[in-house]
Amino acid sequence: MPDLLDTYIENREPVQPTDANSYGTAHGGNVTKWMDEVGALSATRFAGESCVTASIARMDFERPIPVGETAVIRGYVYDAGETSVDVRLEAFREKPRTGEREKTTESYFVFVAVDEAGDPQPVPDLTTETERASMLQRKARDGRTD
Repeated sequence: MPDLLDTYIENREPVQPTDANSYGTAHGGNVTKWMDEVGALSATRFAGESCVTASIARMDFERPIPVGETAVIRGYVYDAGETSVDVRLEAFREKPRTGEREKTTESYFVFVAVDEAGDPQPVPDLTTETERASMLQRKARDGRTD
């Protein structure tokens, strides 16, 4: 059975002018796309099957990510159903020279494991073998308000 920490994925996207809206900050659609990609990778690692997005809970854009900074996206599986996989996702703005970070966006995505024909597939149970894994799971469950 996969452990929560096995599903922890962090990725970086440099925010370029082509990623920006008219205010010179990352377009919300791009941030959502980057989060969806990391979430799908995390869910797939957990399920051992391809995973597709089933739903996105409330998407909270707390602050912008300016062009020239780095979008850091992190996600991990915190729960699972029969065929569904719940992933907590956060985005941060990071200054490339200092590594200083500030959270910008948070959401919870649900993915469904599917086979090559697109039919839902069962997923394993999630384990939390360390205190860090248990803490991340609690944090995700406590933060989900929908």
